[in-house]
Amino acid sequence: MATITRKFSSQQFGGTPYGNKTSHHFVLETNATGALVNSDSTAAIGATDKVRLGLLPQGFRLDDALAIISDAFTATITGDLGFEYVDGVDDATVPQDADYFFADLNAAATGRTRMTLANKPVTLPKDAYLIWTNQVAAHASVGRADFYIDGEDRGPL
Repeated sequence: MATITRKFSSQQFGGTPYGNKTSHHFVLETNATGALVNSDSTAAIGATDKVRLGLLPQGFRLDDALAIISDAFTATITGDLGFEYVDGVDDATVPQDADYFFADLNAAATGRTRMTLANKPVTLPKDAYLIWTNQVAAHASVGRADFYIDGEDRGPL
């Protein structure tokens, strides 16, 4: 199992008197060979590979998620969407969760899907990566998914 990281910036929003409700946007996009566009790897995303899509900041409350598959991936591709901590160390009060937002999301068909799991909102005690865990098969075609993670940016705890 490989871990592939998408290149991203850690630019954040917050600290305004108008509220900190926000939506963080992340992209999972593959080229014709199934490799992640704008990443540290030229290899196709394989079955069980983890893809780090970007950073969810410390203090961000996870409320909801939206997946938009605008260009379907290779047939039978499904995946989980969740988070794992940047430092690799789990937290007892808010454990890492590989499928916090979606479990076995069908990425082989276009469409919009709201968060499919009824997890309670949690506030991240430290920075975490948004993780796509590929299931079933390797990518072998162009595809695109946009993920919007909604919540409240509460700042460092």
